[in-house]
Amino acid sequence: MSVYAFFIFDRHTECIYTKRWAPVPPPQQPPTTNGYARGATDASILARKALKAEDDAKLIFGTVFSLRRMVRQLGGEDDQFLSYRTAEYKLHYFETPTQLKFLMLTDTRVGNMRTALHQIWATLYVEYVVKSPLSPAEHPKGVGVANELFDGGLESFIASLFAPQ
Repeated sequence: MSVYAFFIFDRHTECIYTKRWAPVPPPQQPPTTNGYARGATDASILARKALKAEDDAKLIFGTVFSLRRMVRQLGGEDDQFLSYRTAEYKLHYFETPTQLKFLMLTDTRVGNMRTALHQIWATLYVEYVVKSPLSPAEHPKGVGVANELFDGGLESFIASLFAPQ
């Protein structure tokens, strides 16, 4: 079991932090009999590689935004969106009272990570980012979290969660 990626979005929907642990597997290439189909496949792979990390973050946030809205419309204001699972990954979601959104992409076999996301916010983000005099209070135009202590703490926290038992 493993973590693939971690994102933090601020209240203005800007991605202020991204961390990836495992590369996204390349798409399977279908067998070809001529150069035309193979060339089209190569072009699609190059197009996927050209998609920047910020575009991935926008897609992830858009998905979460839509799912949160759907959950509230179908279930009422008291219902919350916590996670969703696909065949490839599971997305875990936690929102703070200040509308920071913490998202984690993991293996599908991982259980609920809401408590872990809360711990990342309370023990790492608040201690190393919020309380840092060098960190801005707002992150205009996507100026992200650039804090080595937060990076190191997150890395060791994730390693401790998924260490072999």
